[in-house]
Amino acid sequence: MVAWLWLIGAGLCEVVWAGLLGSTQSFSKPLPSLICLIFMVLSVYGLAVAQRTLPLGTSYAVWVGIGIVGAAIIGMIVHGEPRTPLRIACIGVMLIGIIGLKLTGGEH
Repeated sequence: MVAWLWLIGAGLCEVVWAGLLGSTQSFSKPLPSLICLIFMVLSVYGLAVAQRTLPLGTSYAVWVGIGIVGAAIIGMIVHGEPRTPLRIACIGVMLIGIIGLKLTGGEH
């Protein structure tokens, strides 16, 4: 269970850095760049800790999935990206996949 908490935290850190990436202006703005880099490192570190226990394929897919879903939601809410029913349905399908991997992924 602890590995899953690390993995979820790592995925949320990925959402944060992805959401901040544009504000770095190609890493030319020092403070947003530093914050973004910190969350990148935390994200990869959390993934590495989770992989001590969780299978590679499961942990990586869930980590990326959390990042994808979170970034898509932030894009719609913060950046005014399209909120079409099909787009929202696709995010729902990804969530179902993440939950399915969690339920079937196990620990080794």
